This record gives sequence, structure tokens and C-alpha cells, in this order.
Amino acid sequence: MNYPDSVRFLYALGNEIKTAKFGLHRTLAVLEALGRPQDRMRLVHVAGTNGKGSTCAMIESALGAAGRRTGLFTSPHLSQPTERIRVGGAETGTEQFTSAFDRVHRAAEELLAAGAIDFHTTYFETVTAMALLLFAEEGVDIAVMEVGMGGCLDATNVITPELCVITPVDFDHEAYLGKSLESIAGEKAGILKPGVPAVFARQRREAAGVLDQRAASLGIAVERTSDWQVLGLELDARGCRFRLVGQRDLQIACPLAGEHQVENAVAAAIALVRLRVSDAAIEAGIARTAWPGRLERVRQSPEIILDGAHNPAGARALAAYIDRFYATRRVRLIFGSMRDKAIDEVTGTLFPRARQVIVTAPSQARALAPRALGDMAGHPDLQVAASLRDALAMVADATGDDVVFITGSLYLVAEARELLL
Repeated sequence: MNYPDSVRFLYALGNEIKTAKFGLHRTLAVLEALGRPQDRMRLVHVAGTNGKGSTCAMIESALGAAGRRTGLFTSPHLSQPTERIRVGGAETGTEQFTSAFDRVHRAAEELLAAGAIDFHTTYFETVTAMALLLFAEEGVDIAVMEVGMGGCLDATNVITPELCVITPVDFDHEAYLGKSLESIAGEKAGILKPGVPAVFARQRREAAGVLDQRAASLGIAVERTSDWQVLGLELDARGCRFRLVGQRDLQIACPLAGEHQVENAVAAAIALVRLRVSDAAIEAGIARTAWPGRLERVRQSPEIILDGAHNPAGARALAAYIDRFYATRRVRLIFGSMRDKAIDEVTGTLFPRARQVIVTAPSQARALAPRALGDMAGHPDLQVAASLRDALAMVADATGDDVVFITGSLYLVAEARELLL
């Protein structure tokens, strides 16, 4: 297949959340047929609800600054699936992506024909196997793997890492992970393994109890971000700076915006200490981290900021950012969401902070129709736009006093990046 064909086939496998088939046997069988590429590199495994992607990006950036040949596997992508697999900080090329897809697809078809697996590997299972195959072939020293959803039965849990990291656990994907924080945390804790140390970010009480109990039952060493001190914290609209004191004394400058990134940077730094990365590489690597689509300013005049706040925790983080840095500005919010999200909680958090709200929808089959979204969420100045392009036309009169946030679905953020960048 060529690259467009491989992407079409992946999409034909169905939405990676809606068609998830929990279990590790398909991914393990395919990787076995491919020569167990997951055994040919060091691995770091990162789970959590929010912040796991940016934490992965910071860890990978610092490992690269330390001179390691790195792999990075994250999801979802914003524009192209090639973004999910990075080697040495660079996005996978389309030819590499296609070659890896062909081999994983062929292995899955042969196993299916032999009755060794029940279904073809899903979208996410396929891309996970592709990432591990490419990392092995590209001679990656150490790869950072982000969990897709949950942890215990997520396709990435076929690996045996040398370190696990769990970022803050909150509500998301309740239909699959459970309705309580305890059940969601139990799924995230499924990445923990005997003999593999872990780093835990600060957690809500219900989640902390589950994670601690699981770690104790496995007898593993746990380092907590709460064990370290954050001193001299300085926050601005573009990032944060602070001194991190624990086993080491680090000067952290994180270029990712939002107060929530402090906790992510602390977790990343502690993970890097556990991985025996030098202070200089930790500081330099975190300082040069890029993570698009999360409080990303794409225009300065008028100011336009993109943020994929698609769940309640993400909405609270964005709300805190608006309150801290834009409380005196006229906030204009463009919002779109998928149908399976916690619409009431997200809009209830974000909409009161905006002077004007424009509801729209990304070009996705699962998107909630703008009119339906408008009927669900009240606001004194709410307008409906059929498309993001129409929504942007409605804020074309924005002045220097205005700040436009485009948020909700990451699909909407991806469209905005295409249009604005």
C-alpha cells in the first residue's frame, strides 16, 4: 500500500475509542510474529487522564538532550497519524509509516487466517505495534510510550518498561473505565509491574488510595511528586519557572502554558532523575519541549489560543488559565465537542468565563451538531456556526482587547491549526 491507502485502512478499522477491544493477546501475537521488537530497547510507560502527553514530551526531550536516540509514541494525533511515532524527535516519514503498516497488517492477516487471533488488530493496536517495530529498526535506545486509554488492557501494556509514570487521574471515558475515580485509577494502575519503579503525580484522594495499594501489593518503589519541593514558582501566560528540590536541585523552565504543567514538569523531572539523566540535560530538555494544541498561541493580534480541553479536568485547567491571565480581557470562546464527552460539566466550567460563545463542530462523524450543543449549553451571548471556518469569520472583528480561545475537541484544535498556521 501507499501512505494514503494505509491511513484509509487504519480509519476503516473504526474509531480507536469506539472500536476498542480490550485485551493484549492480539498485540502480543503480532509482536511475537514480528520478532518481539519491544524487547530491543529501554522503555518508559506513562498513564494518567490529563497531562500524560506533555509529560511524555518533556521526558523524551530531555532524553534527547542527554544524547540518547529516542522514540516517542503518543495519541491522538492532530493532523496526520505519522505524528504519533517519533524517532530522535522527528515525526515518522510517510514511507516509514507505510512500510511498518504493511508488515503489521500482513502479520495480523496471517494470524487471523491461521485462527491465532479473533479479529484483525484495531486501529490503536496496529499503530502501537508499528511504533515498537519502527523503534527497534531505527536503533532507538529508549522509547517513551503513552497509554491510549486506561492502562491494564491498553495495547501499550504489552511492554515491560524500566519506569512507569502516572499523571493525575480524573474522569474521562467512564463508559469504558468505570464511573468512579477508584475504578478509573484501578485501570491506570494496571501498567504497574513487579520490579518496575514508578513515579506518581499528585492525585485526588480516591485515586491515590488505589494507586498506593496496587504499588504496595507489587512491592515496588514509588517516588511521588509531593516528596519534592517547588520553590520560587513564577507563572506567566507562556509557561513557568521554578526550583525543584529533592534528591537533586534543579532549575526548571517549562515552556508549556498553564499552571497544571507545573505538576507535569515535576513528574517528568523526577522520572528523568530515576533514569539517571544529568541535571543539565533535564533542564535543557524540558526547556525546549513543544506540545502543540495545548494552550498554544497561534496568533498574537488578535490573540488566538488553541486548547484541547475535551474533558472536565482539561476544562478546569483551561478555566484556571483564563482566570489567572485573561480575567481582564474580553474572552471569546469557539467550542466544539464529540457526542461522548461530559458536555454539561465542560461547558458549565468554560462558558461562564467567556463574554461570547460560538458553538460549532469539527468535521467528524462523532461530533455533536452545533445546534444541539447550543440547545444543551446556555449563555447570554451564544451563537451557532455550522463550521469552524464560519466561527472564525464571526470573530474577524476581534480587537487587541479580545482573546479568542478555540477549544473542546482536539479534532477542532487540529482543524484550527490547519486553517490558522
